[in-house]
Amino acid sequence: MSELEFAPFMREAISLAERGRWLACPNPTVGAVLVRDHEVVARGWHHAAGQAHAEVDCLRDAAARGIAPSECTLVVTLEPCRHEGKTPPCTEAILQAGIRRVVMGLADPNPVAAGGAALLRAAGVEVIENVCAQECRDLVSDFLVWQRTDRPYVILKMAATLDGRIATRNGYSQWISCEESRQRTHALRAGVGLCGGAVLVGGGTFRADNPRLTARHVQAARQPLACILTSRLPQPDADFHLLRERAQQTIFMGSPAAAASTTAKALRESGVRVLALGRGTQGGPDLHGMLHVMREELHCPYVLCEGGGHLALSLLEKGLVDDFHLHLSPMILGDAEALPIFTGRAPLSLDEALHMRVCQTQCCGTDVHIRLVPLDEDV
Repeated sequence: MSELEFAPFMREAISLAERGRWLACPNPTVGAVLVRDHEVVARGWHHAAGQAHAEVDCLRDAAARGIAPSECTLVVTLEPCRHEGKTPPCTEAILQAGIRRVVMGLADPNPVAAGGAALLRAAGVEVIENVCAQECRDLVSDFLVWQRTDRPYVILKMAATLDGRIATRNGYSQWISCEESRQRTHALRAGVGLCGGAVLVGGGTFRADNPRLTARHVQAARQPLACILTSRLPQPDADFHLLRERAQQTIFMGSPAAAASTTAKALRESGVRVLALGRGTQGGPDLHGMLHVMREELHCPYVLCEGGGHLALSLLEKGLVDDFHLHLSPMILGDAEALPIFTGRAPLSLDEALHMRVCQTQCCGTDVHIRLVPLDEDV
């Protein structure tokens, strides 16, 4: 079989890997299939951190089905590991199973685990690399951020009309997105919460929408933290859902002066956390510092930003958005005074525009769901 012929099997392995999303954290999501006579005969994926890797899970499925792995090709989304961590090396399991050909999508970015392909080749196994490499890279984009930076993986979620508006001129926005899109957002929050992550909004969104920032209408084993970036702290007795219902899970991030104020002291006494945030090098809040604190002090592997537009644009401009989920509603306001999804820049040429790569598009109820990722992500 040619590399191109392995693409459908790799895409099935990618689909399997997605079943381990959130639960695999802080490990990468990985899927694997065994192929014999142009058919998938066994399947596996990394179910959760500390459990068997995808290759071993696939071999167990083969054993349960009475399939001889030595007669098959292993197709796996990520290079098999060669080190012993919480589980034995996958390369050892592959060699013991007698597999003679391995097709992989992406080299392991973790230097501790990398080198599996070379070890397999040295043992006489044929290794075919970079099949559906970009898709496999997108699959583990969160893991790459954790490996290469000191911040969480940042997901931006926005909903807009066809003419790029997020609310009417008087701030009315419920509901631009359809029921199915809102359900997907709650599922996303549930996943972020399961990993100990946070939902982030700006102060304007907090005051205008009075959000709960919880996963509702879906099973949620753990709610995400609620983080608000604001220059104006609320009074602890103000009528906000987060203060009344989720004080222990709510964090305000503001200037050092705000964090040292009597209002901050009163908020802390009510159970809310207030963190000081310095100024960035170009003015405005230090967003890099904020995300560093969210990972190192709040232990958030994921941050889901749900607006508003000013915060979202600031994150995009600084290259701090790793995954942009845009729910595009088939409605048109046609009002120049309606709130735009992004505003505040003044480019004089298209070269100054912010560019992203479309990673995935699909219908979601009556909306179109577009997933975008940074352009500068090289395989």
